[in-house]
Amino acid sequence: MKNFHKQRETATANKDQLIIYGRHAVISALKNPRRKIQKLLITAENRAEIDKLGLKTPYTVIDKKDFAKILPEDAVHQGFALYCQRLESYDIRDLTAMAEDKEKCHILILDQVTDPQNIGAIIRSCAAFETLGLVVQDKNSPLESGAMDKAAAGTIEFVPVARVTNLSRAIETLKDNGFWVMGMDGYADTTIDKTNKSGKIAIVMGSEGKGMRRLVQENCDSSVKLPISRNVESLNVSTAAAIALYELSKN
Repeated sequence: MKNFHKQRETATANKDQLIIYGRHAVISALKNPRRKIQKLLITAENRAEIDKLGLKTPYTVIDKKDFAKILPEDAVHQGFALYCQRLESYDIRDLTAMAEDKEKCHILILDQVTDPQNIGAIIRSCAAFETLGLVVQDKNSPLESGAMDKAAAGTIEFVPVARVTNLSRAIETLKDNGFWVMGMDGYADTTIDKTNKSGKIAIVMGSEGKGMRRLVQENCDSSVKLPISRNVESLNVSTAAAIALYELSKN
């Protein structure tokens, strides 16, 4: 099965290509017309499920042990692996256009959050709480990966992700288009549950440890924090994002 190893090297050598794995991630990608698909590998036990979907994507059946030759050691693949191209990112103006006719909506901005699995979990929360889109800085945010897509459980296929060169400039664009921008800061005086959540809101979350960078924080209209116990200094960024997005989704 050396040929599979070669395919892995080829698929991951191009920055626009990746291998998605896991049932939810792969099936969602197969259903997404925006996703450019190259090859699907499955185990025999998954053949009936793929056939039932009625998709036109051809597939190759391989033994379960052969997935270890093309995927990371700890990949929970469930007998699904899809060679495809990364999704094209959105522009910040795509998000403002989506918000144009909405009275209330929210966008999440990540300032230098670098863990792919955290970002994947955050994308899943964005989908759960109907977030309009996610904004990340192109230079300091990882590209879409199999680990990210697995953590997102297929939701990356329908949550718009905008990669921008300059976060402060993106924040200004959002403000120019009617968004109130709140930065998450553990030292803020106001908790997010006590703020006015009507209208269009963008919320900024910094990296674990460092938080938001100074210039990004200075561009925010206000700062808020989560209503957590004083005995806990902070939460994992994906957990904190889920709580913040839940608060913003309330009527």
